[in-house]
Amino acid sequence: MPINSRIFSLSSAVVAALVLTSCSTAVSSDSGTDPSTAPAGNSAESAAPATASEGAGDRQRVDALAPRAVLTYDGGVMTVDTESGEVLSDTETEGFLRLNNAGDGRHVLISADDGFRIFDTGLVAESHGDHDDYYVQAPAPTGATVEASEAGHVVAHEGRTALFADGSGAITVVDSAAFSDGEVSADEVEEHSTDAVHHGVAVPLSSGDLLLTQGTKESTTTVQVLSPAGEVLAETTDCPGVHGEAIAMPTSTGDVVTLGCENGPVVFRDGAFHKVPVEEAYQRSGNLFGSHESPIVLGDYKIDPDAEQERPTRIGLIDTATASMTTVDLGSAYWFRSLARGAEGEALVLTYDGQLNILDEQTGGIIHEVEVVQPWEEPEEWQSPAPTVKVGADGFAYVTEPAARKLHVVDVAAGTLLSSIDLPEVPNELAVVTGDAEASDHDHDHGHGHEHADDEDHAEGEK
Repeated sequence: MPINSRIFSLSSAVVAALVLTSCSTAVSSDSGTDPSTAPAGNSAESAAPATASEGAGDRQRVDALAPRAVLTYDGGVMTVDTESGEVLSDTETEGFLRLNNAGDGRHVLISADDGFRIFDTGLVAESHGDHDDYYVQAPAPTGATVEASEAGHVVAHEGRTALFADGSGAITVVDSAAFSDGEVSADEVEEHSTDAVHHGVAVPLSSGDLLLTQGTKESTTTVQVLSPAGEVLAETTDCPGVHGEAIAMPTSTGDVVTLGCENGPVVFRDGAFHKVPVEEAYQRSGNLFGSHESPIVLGDYKIDPDAEQERPTRIGLIDTATASMTTVDLGSAYWFRSLARGAEGEALVLTYDGQLNILDEQTGGIIHEVEVVQPWEEPEEWQSPAPTVKVGADGFAYVTEPAARKLHVVDVAAGTLLSSIDLPEVPNELAVVTGDAEASDHDHDHGHGHEHADDEDHAEGEK
């Protein structure tokens, strides 16, 4: 269907401005950013120019919400209207920044050394029972930061968002709606901590329990599920180098989560952990992508423990129902930002030949091959710009092409390139929001970590 016919809604009301109140989670009101002047726009009508710091004062009613792409570049963060191609805001920001969807369909969390900086994309949906009202405003940093030592993974799942601090092992779980309703109160926040500092991840389960990794800076092999009281409900120690997670279609007994290890993945299902057997002694799937529409999890497939920069051509399709995995050789290499999932569970992989491969995740068969970007290769440093794939809640795929300074929009179901947007800067990180709250983590690349001198994963160019 045409892009401009899409209408999105949130499951709960969203207010115009975000102001975090004090609670047990440390929150700073100074983001350390310097907003610049930028125009605001939308698909229905053009909003008046406004500075990024003016925020809610520029709010304007529209008929529908056009998805917005937030992109980092060397020196800043810009927000683009994916229908008009207009750059709505450009905020100067120093340092290498990671982007994560907050889970409410509106806000993006910018991971920095001081914590998770909250960025408002300016998409507002207000529910009034029998109808929704839509508004847009100038995208801007809110000025609030959820403090965290070495801000790491963000996982949004079933209305809750977990923030992991690699530098302290602290885990903060918050209602995803709290980012939109303007306050984080004590009854919306859970504080947890791992036994030791490590690069890890936490997943808030729909049961109220918490799945988390345990380990040290030198070794991480353990995954646990804890009750709200801290009781260990399930545990596996057979996941060396645990890295990355993905949530798949739940069973009748609850959530299904897959984690990457260096001896084959492990699946949490029906209250217990199940090891996925592999042929190789070393098999690493550190970047995993799930979908609530499918029991299959898409993962990268690496088999060389000594490679400085392995360039795999095979991907893994992990069947969480049977704890088994099949592989598909695409004939061209990819990297960690190449993978995503479609709205119907399709497996998406952007390969070096410039093709966006859209696969039936059940059979591994190619549904579509879409020529999106020019042939490319993974850079030596993982922080350097290279093509990135994200799928929004609208089901469309968004692909950056740094070499051409472009953002491409692909209709996954039809297998067609819809549009290509010229960008003023070379894009690096990418996040896409539509106004719809994220139901699961399928559109996030949580299998990626952060730069640490002592983390050999990063020497491989992985995150």
